Amino acid sequence: AEIVASAPEAPEILLSVIDTVTTLDGVPGELGPSSIVGSAAFKLLCISAVCMYTLEEPKKIKAFGVFVITTLASIFAYCWMAIVLIGTSKCEVTLVEGIVTLCFFPLLVVISWCQDRKWF
Repeated sequence: AEIVASAPEAPEILLSVIDTVTTLDGVPGELGPSSIVGSAAFKLLCISAVCMYTLEEPKKIKAFGVFVITTLASIFAYCWMAIVLIGTSKCEVTLVEGIVTLCFFPLLVVISWCQDRKWF
């Protein structure tokens, strides 16, 4: 479901990047954060529900450990966004917060890979 849902998001992500880059020295536009958060919530809830509804019979998740890690990482991502935007820097993402956020993705990949290899 995620791969199918990601392809149509490319223009939205590109517009968000352009909006962010063109307003680096000024007040950021509403397009970026609103569209990304909205589409992420839509993907998480609606597209997953439609995919599950269309199944003729229930499917079993083979790599359940990786699924749990990815699910927890998704929940953590929303909590991290709230911490950054509400808690630490009040509606502004600092360079350090951006770098830390960027480092979370490779960390997720490594943890998921280790789980897939049954290292823990």
